[in-house]
Amino acid sequence: MTQTDQSQRLFLYSTAVSDVGYVRSNNQDSAFAGERLVAMCDGMGGHAGGDTASTIAIRSLAHIECDDHHQDPQSLALMMETSVIAAHDAIVGKAKREHRLSGMGTTVTALALADGSWVLAHIGDSRAYLLREGKLVRMTQDHSYVQHLINTGRISPAEARSHPQRNVVMRVLGDFDIDPRPDISISKARPADRWLLCSDGLCGVLEDSTITEVLESVSDQAECAQQLVTMALKAGSTDNVTVIIADATLALDADAFDLPHQTPLVGGAASSNLEALADILDEPVAATPRLRDESNESPAKRAAALTQGGDLDKEEEIQGVMVQPSSAREESGERHVPDTGEIPVILKEDGSQTDDPYDPDVADAIHKEHLEQRRRDRSHRRRLRLILASIVALVLVALVGGTAAAYYWSQQQYYLGQENDRVTIYQGVPTKAFAVPLSHPVKSTDIKISSLPQSWRDQLDEGITVSSLTDAEEHAALIRREAKNLKTEQGSGSSKTKPVASPSASSSSSPGKSEGGQHSS
Repeated sequence: MTQTDQSQRLFLYSTAVSDVGYVRSNNQDSAFAGERLVAMCDGMGGHAGGDTASTIAIRSLAHIECDDHHQDPQSLALMMETSVIAAHDAIVGKAKREHRLSGMGTTVTALALADGSWVLAHIGDSRAYLLREGKLVRMTQDHSYVQHLINTGRISPAEARSHPQRNVVMRVLGDFDIDPRPDISISKARPADRWLLCSDGLCGVLEDSTITEVLESVSDQAECAQQLVTMALKAGSTDNVTVIIADATLALDADAFDLPHQTPLVGGAASSNLEALADILDEPVAATPRLRDESNESPAKRAAALTQGGDLDKEEEIQGVMVQPSSAREESGERHVPDTGEIPVILKEDGSQTDDPYDPDVADAIHKEHLEQRRRDRSHRRRLRLILASIVALVLVALVGGTAAAYYWSQQQYYLGQENDRVTIYQGVPTKAFAVPLSHPVKSTDIKISSLPQSWRDQLDEGITVSSLTDAEEHAALIRREAKNLKTEQGSGSSKTKPVASPSASSSSSPGKSEGGQHSS
């Protein structure tokens, strides 16, 4: 529209179709089609994550639909950018609170009409096309790896379609360390402008020439959207497919009572809770129409739903449903407070409710929520540190207690060893712990190590373990006697040698008996 010529005021009329497709088990796309705003979000990050991220983004943008229709394009552009960044903050916050959603994200392609101008916000690889006077122009540039390769001349657009990394997106909203600011563009609107917003489930399989032909030849919006989605599925799309058709309609008499009007349509994941969006807009909203029976209930589609656990019947129950805002649901006892996902709803002084992130009160509430979340995070980290410290303390106590018990037991033991060429009685065990000896000498005998047979020396090197100090003293006496007898026999020059007893611990039980193996000389 223009401020100077109200008779030439432009209105936006739109529709959308979103389908889960033949391969995926759930629809992670979300779509919004209103009379001032249309938005397409393609979620990613797992079964639940993609649903949640795209839904949050739609809810963050939806307030634009009911804002002042006479707002200038520059203010609207700033509002759209602020809303996209608010959606990013909400997605990140929810992912931090619910670890199962970690890594979720979504693309955003949103278009609004203000003062006769189009305002387009874009991040990711969903696309916006403008058909004007028979010519199709792609108005967004993919924030993807293959687009980067195309821009640098390393591959051609044709090669990009079959590139193995064609699904790698370099910029999205979500739980990533990526700049969330969208690309913003403003262009002059003209009567009969036709826009197509779509997920890569469509533009990834259909040629631009095919898209142009359908947009130009099928004037009915609903039929046009139906045909495009059906053609993408038949062309082999393995993703969810979402299409939004938006037309600029010229009202010849802007003061007429019966101006163009439509109920906002919500599709895909965001349609799972229509009440939330009805409360944000404070007006009725409806689910997008489902894909025609000929494709939606085809054997391939039904088999895909059964094989992958998709609840096709439940999805069809949602499609086409219209819900009223909370003000019209109070009598039924339903929840009055709108559920906007992660965007706080503020009650204004005039009694109205808003979740517009551009509103100072909402921005202040978001800031307070972030501060509170940081406080909870700090408290959570302190609790984790206390728990970890307690666990470490318990482990240390157990280790110290076990070490003390082991050392106490070791000091009740005795063994015979050697020190300074003497048979010596030690208290403890003949080993070390962390290079610390676990024994010490308590009594040295007059038995010289050098006077003993080599086999005895070897055993004394290793330590002859006994059970008490008394046993150690008795065993030392046994060694002394056996060594004396051996010396006497060797000195007498006898032709036969008395068997030599090994100085093992078992000898102490019978001090006067030789228990070593006998060998005849």
